[in-house]
Amino acid sequence: MSYASDQIAQQILSGFDRYRRIFRDLTAGARARFEQARWNDIQEASTLRINAYEEQVQETADQLASSAPLGDQVRDVAVWPDIRQSYIALIDQRFDDELAETWFNSVFCSLHQHDQISDDTMFVHSTRPVTRPPSRISLTRGFISEGSLQGLAHQILSEYSFDVPWEDMTRDVDMIVNQLQQGLPDWAQMDRGLTAEMVQSVFYRNKGAYLVGRLISQQEQWPFVLPLVNREHQGISVDTVITDESDVSIIFSFTRSYFMVECAVPSELIAFIKRLIPGKHLAELYTAIGFYKQGKSEFYRSLIAHLTHSDDRFIMAPGVRGMVMSVFTLPRFNTVFKIIKDRFAPSKNIDRTTVIEKYRLVKRHDRVGRMADTQEFADFRFPRDRFDPECLQELLEVAPSTVIEEGDTILIRHCWTERRMTPLNIYLENASEQQTYDALLDYGKAIKELAAANIFPGDMLLKNFGVTRHGRVVFYDYDEISYLTEVNFRVIPEALYPEQEMASEPWYSVSPNDVFPEEFPVFLFADMHQRRLFSRLHGDLFEASYWQGLQEQIRAGQVLDVYPYRRAAESA
Repeated sequence: MSYASDQIAQQILSGFDRYRRIFRDLTAGARARFEQARWNDIQEASTLRINAYEEQVQETADQLASSAPLGDQVRDVAVWPDIRQSYIALIDQRFDDELAETWFNSVFCSLHQHDQISDDTMFVHSTRPVTRPPSRISLTRGFISEGSLQGLAHQILSEYSFDVPWEDMTRDVDMIVNQLQQGLPDWAQMDRGLTAEMVQSVFYRNKGAYLVGRLISQQEQWPFVLPLVNREHQGISVDTVITDESDVSIIFSFTRSYFMVECAVPSELIAFIKRLIPGKHLAELYTAIGFYKQGKSEFYRSLIAHLTHSDDRFIMAPGVRGMVMSVFTLPRFNTVFKIIKDRFAPSKNIDRTTVIEKYRLVKRHDRVGRMADTQEFADFRFPRDRFDPECLQELLEVAPSTVIEEGDTILIRHCWTERRMTPLNIYLENASEQQTYDALLDYGKAIKELAAANIFPGDMLLKNFGVTRHGRVVFYDYDEISYLTEVNFRVIPEALYPEQEMASEPWYSVSPNDVFPEEFPVFLFADMHQRRLFSRLHGDLFEASYWQGLQEQIRAGQVLDVYPYRRAAESA
């Protein structure tokens, strides 16, 4: 290794340390923002933390490229294997070494072409050991019931102190006990050794805070999550008790904004959460606590492994073909790949740049559980024989500037990945009466929760919403979204005479941002049964006054409540 390689490696790591300080400072401020009910500041801090990664990568890359005499070395890809080896030595004893590898990859990719990526120049595969000795930095603390659920609940709430008082700790303790009596088997309730192992750091997101842990009794375990709310001028209270794995999985969903939680050793926190919800992939868990680039690395590695160990071939994703995006998937890999078409349908008055901006807006915005998170990739290369011929032909036809043939390799110059879901229109085709009721109820809730987060979906057709494995309805087509406050919701004026109503063109003026909610029923539902059911469940969505009322609240600075779980009051 050369002196120059050592210097470059040290500069890359210094950039990483700078980013980690910014990340930690923004995360550490979450408690005060929650205690002081600074709800608007929470969204701003979340956006700042997401943006900090790319900003600091670019700053590090610019410093390296412009530094003398290292700039020439940095631009020479042949030097990077030595830089990588020097870097490995620097990060070997760190507790965030897996994140440091991903940072190195980001800096390399900002300086070099993607076709220069290899395991010699960066960390396509991690060099970190799969298992390693524990850090001995305390992650959790235990509380033992000694046969009293009342005592257990009181211990936990007493341990997590805030600068805002509990609204009514006695009431909350009673509620926790009541919920545990309903959710735990009798033998566990009576076990004097019943233990609550809780993460010491609090998880903060939007207007909520979460105490996260597990209950352990006689080698059995249950997730144990206590969501907290802070009602201004009243104090902090426990909103419900969650002991069901599926409910915890929804809280850590790919459709939600990222948690702010302090953790000295990210891999150990991830390993703990993985024990609570083993069905979650590492990529989703890293992303859920704000390390979305690490999530991207874990996703890419799992994709490589899947292609290596399977004969899966890319096919077009089921559902109605999009007018802006073309979507393909691997049947046995729970992800869709979305690319922008070269030409849009005539009804779409947008361009490629606008579509990219919309998808990046979703990355930064509060998703309140109703918009799927995406990862943006450049220059994916796949063997030609991994594509179904019909799929490849369609991609080459609709997006020849994005899908490039390079002999036996297919280059995807730009795409987004997103969790695969069942399109709502397809789901309803085979749904039972109860499933139809539940899906349409949640479809309306999804629209309302998006609106509460100041998002108007634009194209609200059923095909643009998906149903998750937990039966939740999620929006995933972002090319027409806008801020709710930018939309002009109107009532259709009465016609002056019958001939106006019969005309093919409207008798009233329509501006680009005008929306007429009373047109939604016919626009959204061809099926009359579904239309009548949705009107009964969410008829207020067809009234301009409903949307205008939300706009007034948002413009007044109100952050509306959206809960990612069933509340105790709803369970009663």
